Amino acid sequence: MPIIKSAKKAARQATKRKAKNEAIKKEIASARKAVLKNPTKENLSVAQSAYDKAYKKGLIKKNTASRRKAKLARLAKAIMAKPAAKKATAKKTTTKKAAAPKASAAKKTTAKKPAAKKTAAKKAE
Repeated sequence: MPIIKSAKKAARQATKRKAKNEAIKKEIASARKAVLKNPTKENLSVAQSAYDKAYKKGLIKKNTASRRKAKLARLAKAIMAKPAAKKATAKKTTTKKAAAPKASAAKKTTAKKPAAKKTAAKKAE
């Protein structure tokens, strides 16, 4: 326990700051979890503003806040795209089956083209 008056005051200030910082960190964590459970634009906006507030109050650095916001946006975008991706993959599988023979034919022609170029280069020499 501090004896000096200024040390006592510093200890009181430290406990107050710690309580505020923990509250901000809890707000960030709850907002992030809300986005991961229900990725809506509103939840994402709330989480991003929580990161901005944490930066503004000096709890995290600017690039850290930016990196975390970007990662959260990527995750939310991926989660929101999953239901649409399932429908799109079902449609794509039927088109891939029809396109598969064309792709193999294209590969055969690409294998022949470099050989033709080499013979043309040899004739030129």
